[in-house]
Amino acid sequence: MLTIKSKAAALSIASNTLLILLKLFAGIITGSISLIAEAIHSCMDLAAAVIAFVCVRVSDKPVDKKHPFGHGKAENVSGVIEGVLILIAAGIIVNEAIHKITQGVELKIVEVGIATMAISIVVNILVSRYLLKVSKSTDSLALEADAVHLTTDVLTMSGVLLGLIAVKLTGIEIIDPIVALFVALLIVKAAFDIIWKSFGGLMDVSLPESEKAAIEACLLEHNNRIVEFHKLRTRKAGSQRQVDLHLVIPKTASIEEAHNLCDHLETDIGKILPNTVINIHVEPCESTCEDCNVICDHKKKSI
Repeated sequence: MLTIKSKAAALSIASNTLLILLKLFAGIITGSISLIAEAIHSCMDLAAAVIAFVCVRVSDKPVDKKHPFGHGKAENVSGVIEGVLILIAAGIIVNEAIHKITQGVELKIVEVGIATMAISIVVNILVSRYLLKVSKSTDSLALEADAVHLTTDVLTMSGVLLGLIAVKLTGIEIIDPIVALFVALLIVKAAFDIIWKSFGGLMDVSLPESEKAAIEACLLEHNNRIVEFHKLRTRKAGSQRQVDLHLVIPKTASIEEAHNLCDHLETDIGKILPNTVINIHVEPCESTCEDCNVICDHKKKSI
């Protein structure tokens, strides 16, 4: 049975397939390099959507013996591959645009291209908004990358649409390949943004400072039961956050009390940051206080 993330990825595949057919048809009829460029871009979109679909399915798999930390990083791999595909698409567009500028271009039935781009823009807006909504609710990096990709497409397609309208109004056909070059520049920017964010997850970059601060605040709310905490480490694999830390508690605390405290902390942190796996290493306080049940003020801190 498909999850909501898989259904969203499947929708992206269907919409990209439709847009490829529309743009290729319009590009062949009109001879527009910007339309052909958009068709090539949509082919890359389709490949990226397929990769996102596969990686989302993989990332949803439960923990197993070979993958004790889960399969979440499959989504990061998807983002990197998608970014590389976008760069390839940009290179193809630049090559074709330069060729048309130097060799000349002749457009026909521009109205078909204008109608095609208008339809494509509406479809992409609807699909990208849905993907972004699902990516936020599931914290899916693969769907977020796909949504950002499609949102960028709306900008590039708007440029192509305006270029075709300008050609229709002025008759200056070289506008078309120039617009295609502008499209390529925006595509390159989007590609680097996606690769940078996805690669960070593969390198185990820590969670954003705001999320780390939320974790620390949650721990400090329980400073009447703990002495201190240190070695706080965080990372993210796909949509799953992973946190581990060392927790110092009074030496007089029983195993049961320590266990209950850890469960309580894990629950509280999980409410603040959903889909978080937390590992807590408990240490006894080495203080020589007469009454270890009284937590010293100078110990209420994080290191």
